[in-house]
Amino acid sequence: MGSGPRGARDASAVIRAEVDHGVAELVQDPDRPQSWTLLLDGTAQSHVDLADPEHLEFEYVRRIAHVADLAAPPMVPLRALHLGGGAWTLARYLAATRPGSTQTVVELDAALAELVAHRLPGPGELDGLRVVTAEARASLERFAPGSFDLVVLDVFAGARTPAQVTTAEFLRSVHRVLAPTGIHVANLGDSAPWPFLPGQIATAGATFAELAMIAAPDVLHGRRFGNVVLVGSDRGLPVPGLVRRAAADPFPARVLDDEDTRALAHGAAVVTDSTAVPSPKPPAGLWGQ
Repeated sequence: MGSGPRGARDASAVIRAEVDHGVAELVQDPDRPQSWTLLLDGTAQSHVDLADPEHLEFEYVRRIAHVADLAAPPMVPLRALHLGGGAWTLARYLAATRPGSTQTVVELDAALAELVAHRLPGPGELDGLRVVTAEARASLERFAPGSFDLVVLDVFAGARTPAQVTTAEFLRSVHRVLAPTGIHVANLGDSAPWPFLPGQIATAGATFAELAMIAAPDVLHGRRFGNVVLVGSDRGLPVPGLVRRAAADPFPARVLDDEDTRALAHGAAVVTDSTAVPSPKPPAGLWGQ
């Protein structure tokens, strides 16, 4: 979830539909006619360009893509699990940049998944994509240990990360389905005085041997609410490569290595099922609400 493209509300076409968990809108981008923004109850969830799946509009998605780009040598297929479907933006990107990847999207809202499949059909490269209708955490039980090279958490209820996917118990399940060299990436939202992020860092740090974090400088400095991409793995993470990509991006970001990421936990306790709460609600209007 992130801020939508400029001019989306002035788009030339809007498709509205009742889905299982609210009202979905597909808003056409007037500057890129094959591009659409998906909103759910007024909150921007995804942006896709059907003509160019490598075009990524949202800042946080670009940062997750940087991680995916460095998860394996170029063009090597990945086994990817996307917890939170939206409009399948990153799945489309991986299909284009890593042909032959096998991907599973877990989406709670079956009607939303049907709307995306019908209105935003993907190219033939998405033949390797499977869509599972399930709650993200519960879905992990169906996958064998070591099934995935990349697990991306981008689950929101409204504009907040649900409590059940913020805990040590949840991350243990993620760890189980990851390959030994697999990478977990989570899209989180928070701002100073940081009621949420320190606990997430502590929890990820108790699960994975190495962490990294990517965010806009003004978010890290506490000047605004925004997306933070938290990365965890039991392998060494490609921090120098992430630094180069984040610095060269049209939306520059800072990359923190394991030591600097863990320092931001500030002694926070590991989050468990008995202590978890949803992420903070962002300021009104931030993500098109």
